[in-house]
Amino acid sequence: MSQTVHRIYIFTLASIVLLTFLFLAYKGFDYYTTSLEERFYNADHALLKPSGLLGQGLGIIGTLLILIGVFGYMAKKRYKFLSRLGRLKYWLEFHIFLCSLGPVMILFHTAFKFGGIVSIAFWSMLAVVLSGVIGRFIYIQIPRTIEGRALSLNEVKQTKSNIGDFLKGSMQLDEISYKTVLEATQIQNQGAEGNLFTRIVQKYFEDKKTIRRVKKVLRQNNLPRASIKKVTTLIKDELSLNNRIERLQTMQNLFKYWHVAHLPFALIMLIIMVVHVCVTVALGYTWIF
Repeated sequence: MSQTVHRIYIFTLASIVLLTFLFLAYKGFDYYTTSLEERFYNADHALLKPSGLLGQGLGIIGTLLILIGVFGYMAKKRYKFLSRLGRLKYWLEFHIFLCSLGPVMILFHTAFKFGGIVSIAFWSMLAVVLSGVIGRFIYIQIPRTIEGRALSLNEVKQTKSNIGDFLKGSMQLDEISYKTVLEATQIQNQGAEGNLFTRIVQKYFEDKKTIRRVKKVLRQNNLPRASIKKVTTLIKDELSLNNRIERLQTMQNLFKYWHVAHLPFALIMLIIMVVHVCVTVALGYTWIF
């Protein structure tokens, strides 16, 4: 899958989740904004209530999406015969898609009415979704192979390109400009203060400033626009790799701790979900069947 196709793929998945939320919100806006005491008299009550045709249907479909997303991704990681069916990276992205779309449907299944043991499942589900977003951020910070295996620090360092040789061989720069561009790609061990988020934000703006300085130096050497763009792209890639190298150990530790937080909420959600479904079926709510 090319980078362009991958971006379209991600955009499509995100759009489906967003459009589903907007459609359901528009469809039941009048009902969901009616007080709980007066909903019985609303024309859409029989359709949108948790046990209604659409309301219960959203709960069933949303639950199935979550189960497929969770157990499908787990199976991909566990069973070798699935290794040929796409990269783990794409399975993770589809897992996130299903486990985002499912909770959106379950949210409207509840008709924004939370109470009892179901409320524990809902808030656990919300915690799973939020922790999943955080986990995704941590995941992409750790360099990986095409197959999705995390790289070690030495393997990451070996992926660094030798920009110095490229500049000497392909670009005609004066000595000062050459050193300026080369220094921009070096790892700076400055020990920035603040928490991880603060350091990431600070480094983002520092890198932007570095790119602007490099562009200025390249223009002073009267390089063609295409060459400036090529060198700038290489510098950006090196800066991104430098940042990953600096944060690799921290991100690997955070990823381990993240599992400790993500898994319990997922188990609580699934257990209560099963109990809820069993009780619902036992009480005779069988949707269209």
